[in-house]
Amino acid sequence: MKSRRRPALRTPALLLTGALALSGCGALTEGGADASDGVQVVAAFYPLQYVAGRVAGDLAEVTNLTQPGGEPHDLDIDPRATGQIVDADVVVHETGFQPAVDSSVGANATGEVVDAAEVVDLRSLEDEEHTADDGHGHEANDLDPHFWQDPLRMADLGDAVAESLAAVDPDNAETYTAHAADLRADLEALDASYSRTLSDCERQTVVVSHDAFGYLTKYGLVMEPIAGLSPEAEPTPADLARLQDLITTDGITTVFAERLGTTKIADSLASDVGVATAVLDPIEGLGDETADQDYLSLMESNLAELAKANGCS
Repeated sequence: MKSRRRPALRTPALLLTGALALSGCGALTEGGADASDGVQVVAAFYPLQYVAGRVAGDLAEVTNLTQPGGEPHDLDIDPRATGQIVDADVVVHETGFQPAVDSSVGANATGEVVDAAEVVDLRSLEDEEHTADDGHGHEANDLDPHFWQDPLRMADLGDAVAESLAAVDPDNAETYTAHAADLRADLEALDASYSRTLSDCERQTVVVSHDAFGYLTKYGLVMEPIAGLSPEAEPTPADLARLQDLITTDGITTVFAERLGTTKIADSLASDVGVATAVLDPIEGLGDETADQDYLSLMESNLAELAKANGCS
């Protein structure tokens, strides 16, 4: 298991930090709970929360550090979040995706820590053209953090979360393992659906707002991001000119914008070349439009949009 144990002993400084956080927000009933309320799991952003919630079931309280509608790249850790990390029996995060979370987990976590960057096999960006610094430091190790676009990597994370939950709650170990197996079955079915649907398409190239969909290349797609790994990254005029030519030459029908970010650049590019726009959700978090959906339904919606845009039979 590629998760690490943290010592149970808390330093006075950490206890003070947790106490300050709790005193400022009551019992953390919104997005958190007192440490005495049973097994506590903290997830750094939505895909990690989804996995943790599926594996934990009703045996643990799962808290998402990134609020609904929030941009996970920009998350800051306030005293309340610090207290949640201190009190968590299990913390699930991804090194390199949210630097503020990484720092706080390293300094404050006292329970099990599951680092998705160590659990899953992150794909390399070394052979891609779009590897300029994105302002968030994601590319320092030339690894793509958006692993949740691959259902099988999500299943691997589920197995690791089950192991960590079993370590802190051994009486329910078999239940966590069973939940992880159920999650894997769903994710393997989703992976098979992607493989089957995208195997016979009129075109393979997909123009997207930012470089969050690289893991979909396993299904034969060629991803052409307008910007880099961060949704705030700005394309150069040369980038836009190259994409305009590519769209015209390859007969691309759609430029994909995304939720939780601006659509201005994607809309402008599509308008300039006379093609449609549609939404491809990077599934970094839920917002008002997707509050009643989950990871599986959003991945299925993305698949339907890809099949429509690329003429898949």
